[in-house]
Amino acid sequence: MRLYHGTNVDIEKIELSKCRPYKDFGTGFYLTEIEEQAAKMANRVARIYGGDPVVNVYEVKDDYLNSPELNVLQFGSVPTPEWAQFVMNNRNKHFTDYESPKCNFDCKYDIVSGPIANDDMALLFRQYQNNLITFDTLTEGLTFREVSNQISFHTDRAIALLEKVGVL
Repeated sequence: MRLYHGTNVDIEKIELSKCRPYKDFGTGFYLTEIEEQAAKMANRVARIYGGDPVVNVYEVKDDYLNSPELNVLQFGSVPTPEWAQFVMNNRNKHFTDYESPKCNFDCKYDIVSGPIANDDMALLFRQYQNNLITFDTLTEGLTFREVSNQISFHTDRAIALLEKVGVL
């Protein structure tokens, strides 16, 4: 299976220590199965940070999400209340219950897959966190959003599954 990572550099070696915290599924290396989505991200990153858009291409075994050696969390392709809570917790700099299964600050999950929380969803999250809407209103709003696909790799043993095969 091919996975894509859009950025502004040709990544020679994935270094988890360089990954930013407070992302949807926690600190990790994020990829997608959708080449067009990675290209859009590469354009966005290049526009913000400079340089040229680069899509790094990786191969991984088709059954990698079923590896018994890894702790994998899958949310499917549609936002759910469980997914929303997980994303909000991982994005929250004040969340402190690291042992909770509803966050990945401690990289308890080697790999997490699910939808992306785009800017519209981030607005809904803020409205909920500021008590402007209820959790039910938040989750109802998620069903009307266009979603994409992301797979995040959080540990060295998960990263070891990826084989770089080129750049676009």
